[in-house]
Amino acid sequence: MLSILIDFPTLKFLKYILFIGLVAVVSACSLTKNVQEGEYVLYENELEGVDLSDKGELSSLYRQEPNTRIPLINSSIGVSIYRIGNSFFDSAKVSEKLERVQQEKQELIDGVDSLDNLKKVRKKVDKKDSKIEHLKEKQEFGNLLMRTGNPVVMLDSSITSETSTQIENYLINNGFLDAEVNYEVKTKKKKAYVSYIIDEKKPYLIDSFYIKSSNEDLKILLQQYSENNLLVPGEIYTQSNAIAERNRVELLLKNNGYYTFSKSYIEYNLYMDTVTKELDIEQVILKPSFSNKHEAYTIDSVTFKVIPPSDEFVDRDERREFDGIDFSFYNDRYSERVLASRVFFREGDLYSREEFIESQKQLNNLDLFRFTNIGFDTLGTSLTAKIYAQPNKKYQLTNQVGLSITEQLPGPFFNTSLRNRNFFRAGEILEFNFRAGLEGVASATDQGVYQSREIGVSTSVIFPRFLIPFAPGALQKYGKYNPNTRVQFGYNHTNRPEYVRNGLNGLLAYNWATRNNRQQFTVNFADLNYIRTPRLDPEFLELLADLAEEGNNLIWSFLPSFVSAISAQSIINFNDYGDFRGNNASLLRLFVESGGTSLNFFDVPSNEEDIEFANFQWLKFQADWRRYYPINKKTTLAYRANFGIAQPYGISGGILPYEKYFFAGGGTSIRAWQARRLGPGSYSPTTGENGPYDYRIEQPAEMIIESMFEFRRKLIGYFDLALFVDIGNSWMIGVDSSRPGADFRWNRFYKELAVGTGIGLRMDFDFLVVRLDLATKAIDPAQPEGNRWVLDNISFKRPFGARGQTVLNFGIGYPF
Repeated sequence: MLSILIDFPTLKFLKYILFIGLVAVVSACSLTKNVQEGEYVLYENELEGVDLSDKGELSSLYRQEPNTRIPLINSSIGVSIYRIGNSFFDSAKVSEKLERVQQEKQELIDGVDSLDNLKKVRKKVDKKDSKIEHLKEKQEFGNLLMRTGNPVVMLDSSITSETSTQIENYLINNGFLDAEVNYEVKTKKKKAYVSYIIDEKKPYLIDSFYIKSSNEDLKILLQQYSENNLLVPGEIYTQSNAIAERNRVELLLKNNGYYTFSKSYIEYNLYMDTVTKELDIEQVILKPSFSNKHEAYTIDSVTFKVIPPSDEFVDRDERREFDGIDFSFYNDRYSERVLASRVFFREGDLYSREEFIESQKQLNNLDLFRFTNIGFDTLGTSLTAKIYAQPNKKYQLTNQVGLSITEQLPGPFFNTSLRNRNFFRAGEILEFNFRAGLEGVASATDQGVYQSREIGVSTSVIFPRFLIPFAPGALQKYGKYNPNTRVQFGYNHTNRPEYVRNGLNGLLAYNWATRNNRQQFTVNFADLNYIRTPRLDPEFLELLADLAEEGNNLIWSFLPSFVSAISAQSIINFNDYGDFRGNNASLLRLFVESGGTSLNFFDVPSNEEDIEFANFQWLKFQADWRRYYPINKKTTLAYRANFGIAQPYGISGGILPYEKYFFAGGGTSIRAWQARRLGPGSYSPTTGENGPYDYRIEQPAEMIIESMFEFRRKLIGYFDLALFVDIGNSWMIGVDSSRPGADFRWNRFYKELAVGTGIGLRMDFDFLVVRLDLATKAIDPAQPEGNRWVLDNISFKRPFGARGQTVLNFGIGYPF
């Protein structure tokens, strides 16, 4: 570790140097620097006259947006980065290099004179193609600094006019059919201020909606599902609803046998009343050009053929029939029962596009085939369904290297897995997994950060069905839910500064999901763990013994133990939460667990004297709600609410297995506290009377309440900004005499909610998100009442507040 000592005069001198340097940088970053006469920097866009429309949607239509500026200063970090990159960028050299590499590629191609030579040259040509692609990108967008930053945005009147037209078209398409949009440009000191002046006028409402079709069967079907109509009388007409309604009608008809129907047969006639501002909408179903009317198609037969890999020749097929499907296998190693359970149409059924897509998706979910393709041959109004699938590789080895962090410092990890597909010839997957990792964690018995080493191995078999005894029809009955049963055995070894912990585990789990994957369910029918702690640091053991004398039996968690549990989890995903690029999305995770349930059926002694083997019984519940709300293309709001409670009972003396406790604080929790160090309640972990707070020791708890709010905004290039507020804490259910104030009480828990706030910088590379969050404590429940507001500890002299007040979190991925 390198330490630098700076005396006071030197520090004052450095302050002056930094101030002069800052002034110079700000001056160099001026947006209007070197702007030519008659040119203007676009400084501000403004909307005027918007009453009913969505301002956020309208502002997203700007074809030109001002550069993101430093508040109160005519400068931009993005422009500064771009200018630095541009100062040493030579476009002529890049063009010359691109031309030279293209010529070298052509010479390689021209030099090919045989098939063997072609194979040798192909790799070199691929490298040249990759280099050409990189140079073209560099030629168009500049070097790395130029691509990270952005050029200064200059006013372009033609683009401003296009924006005005685009805003007017948006208003017309959203019911303001008489809207008018103009713009006005004001200039001052080489800066341009653009105002878009909007006259919305009165929006048009839908007065009536009716269907026109000569096909009575089709008309009856549409009227049967009319409650789902998106063009509703009394609402404002929007073109987006008209498009969505056309798509809905197409899908409805395709799911009810109309195989050849498409939305091109749907037209809308609008009859406007310019006085009352009302619309009558006529939905017209046109006749097909090849027939007098649209016909419903029926499945005539279903065939399923597993074809050999392209490099294999097979002179015979194994043919079998099951559940109305004719199977043909090039090798007799697949279960027709499993495959039939994933095909959701049979002979005599009406054609359904939804069943066709779901069948293809479920067959792919089996992970047995490289691809599956479902096609239909037509004869009149009959369909012959033909399913083709090509086997995947029987063995697959996957390696993964990366960084992980849960407490202090990130550390490397290595994962490897080997898959053996179709292990028992009924779609099963045998999987071996190995994981090894290092990570920086805080010691509970000494200052500093230590390495935590972890190794884990597991073997599992995944069955593509529910293993339910005496239920022969379960496979066909539940196949549409993509069921699987996992049987797993594993071993984990953790070596921390305080202890070494080993665990053997076995798992029997059932998984399934709804058809659209909106809801996923897991039931761990048997989760068995045998845990031993062969080494305890003497200081840590002494700490546990001291806690036991004070009535805290945490030492039980480090005794040899057999931990059994039954648990269930449901994940409900609304609108594809997780991609963070779409519309409003949310996710709800519910988890319940009963631990040690089997002990209720046995007479286990409850004598706590000389305990050598711990038995645990508990009930646990957790609900985790997350929501993502985009304000516009660059700005989003995200929040999370998490509640959990665990109640031990029975012979365990009110103690949970250590892994079953809740912990607050850290990069995915209340970020102003170190990982697992917040709370519980108003407990003050001081090192002595009025001494400094000791955040070395993890603080397990039986209840947690936390919420997190984030304002996220794109900055420049790969960089995003986040402003956040975290609120929450953890508690014990009963009194913990070793930790005064740790117990949950209705009359004071709201006073014990910790509040942290801060700023984050994220680097989003699409495939990876690197996160830095600087968080500071605002309300600290460990302080005495009346002194819990600690944000005022931050000042110019102490920008990070008191000791331990500000925490820097490093993470991979979003916190939620």
